[in-house]
Amino acid sequence: MLTLPDDLRGAFKEPMGPVYTDTERLLAEAGDPIVAVGDVVTYHLRVAGRDPDVAVVDGKTKREAVGAEIAAVLDGESRRIEVDNEPATLSRAMLSSLVEALASDEPVVIHVTGEEDLATVPAIVAAPEGASVVYGQPDEGMVLVDVTAETTADARALLARFDGDAEAALELVARE
Repeated sequence: MLTLPDDLRGAFKEPMGPVYTDTERLLAEAGDPIVAVGDVVTYHLRVAGRDPDVAVVDGKTKREAVGAEIAAVLDGESRRIEVDNEPATLSRAMLSSLVEALASDEPVVIHVTGEEDLATVPAIVAAPEGASVVYGQPDEGMVLVDVTAETTADARALLARFDGDAEAALELVARE
């Protein structure tokens, strides 16, 4: 559905919010619901006793398979949605699964075959105001994005710059 253009790659180098290395501190400042994008982030939240409402994982960190300890925690008891999402893309299945997972009353794990890295942006658009989206910043920590009118507008503007049918993608993930 959407592909990340080369000229937009730099927009993802800087964190979209504050970076935390202390999970307890992050959780004390996070809103509700919590969407976790990434295996290591999901692992840290679960180990700290907070199962994300939505977790988007692909079994990898820095393009390498996660270790057995992390993989064991990721399996959890949450309902699981399987999606295909190629690297540097956002598939219709990924976008639909985010909307479906956010509508659930129970925690949901979106297990991605391919790559989940870009799911942060549509997650910010799809999540309700007051929610938090948490993702990993390689070699730095966890980034906490509070879902506000401003962060949603920023995420919508980023999605609009992707190649493909950005208008249809935005309609798919736009919250009521």
